[in-house]
Amino acid sequence: MIIEVANASHCVYARIICDTIAESAKQRGTGIAKRTPKYIISKMNKGDAVIALDGSNFVGFSYIESWSHQKFIANSGLIVHPNYRGKGIAKRIKRKIFEHSRAKYPKAKLFSITTGPAVMKMNTELGYLPVPFSELTTDQSFWKGCQSCKNYDVLNRTNQKMCLCTGLLFDPKCKKGFKSKRHWKLLAERLHLKTK
Repeated sequence: MIIEVANASHCVYARIICDTIAESAKQRGTGIAKRTPKYIISKMNKGDAVIALDGSNFVGFSYIESWSHQKFIANSGLIVHPNYRGKGIAKRIKRKIFEHSRAKYPKAKLFSITTGPAVMKMNTELGYLPVPFSELTTDQSFWKGCQSCKNYDVLNRTNQKMCLCTGLLFDPKCKKGFKSKRHWKLLAERLHLKTK
């Protein structure tokens, strides 16, 4: 299996990526911003995505979003095909897209909003810290992307101050972060998440 920066040659996987993301959200009953194959292809063509392949079989994917004139970066659309789940591949994809984002946009703050405990754990292990939404981008095109999420009414009612998602931020100027299992456990307790 290889995990690499996606390019135009990977565009043939755009439909399966979108279908896998949509099916996963449906099974989990979670909100997710929907993306089209055209959108995924644009990310591949710009070198703003990573893809995992097992030969010619699609394994996983994630892409980069930039906001506020590249002051804020988000790694989005992290997905692993059901045939490859439970093998630690999501963590490897997450690390690859994080490293690619840091190399391509070294001064940007990386942020995430998620309801998924696994994503929260991966992000905090990379140095992200939980923050209020006020510390994230104010770029309205980002928040518009949340409109297809089933929880959008919560975000809308609170004037984008809170939602069911947790906001996480990696600031390259800040060297501290949740680097240990103890820190993750403290965060999980604070967010009322189950830990192994």
